[in-house]
Amino acid sequence: MTERITVTESLPTTAVVRVSRASFDPSRFAEVDAASKKTSEYIIPAIRRLSGLIHFYAGVSPKGSIVQVSVWDSDEHAAQLDRLKEMVVDGRRDMEAVGVTFTPIFNYPIDWAWTI
Repeated sequence: MTERITVTESLPTTAVVRVSRASFDPSRFAEVDAASKKTSEYIIPAIRRLSGLIHFYAGVSPKGSIVQVSVWDSDEHAAQLDRLKEMVVDGRRDMEAVGVTFTPIFNYPIDWAWTI
């Protein structure tokens, strides 16, 4: 068995996790997955221009759920996504076109973190 090494990530005390969730009919998984990958082509360059991003992850489940999770150095910097045209106009339009329904987005202050 391989021994795992735990590394505690050093994050600012003001760091937050931003969680954006949405749902869709699982029968449309291929369309939604393709649309998610297509939107990344214009969303990633736009997000790279923003201050304070530490991590960003996106995933599409065949069970009808999509999520974007990002870690930011502050709530203020995480809120930049709420005004980013590529996210709130272009990305929303392209994802809604394939049947995605969004839920409210929340930012969570980070209590603790660790990585393997």
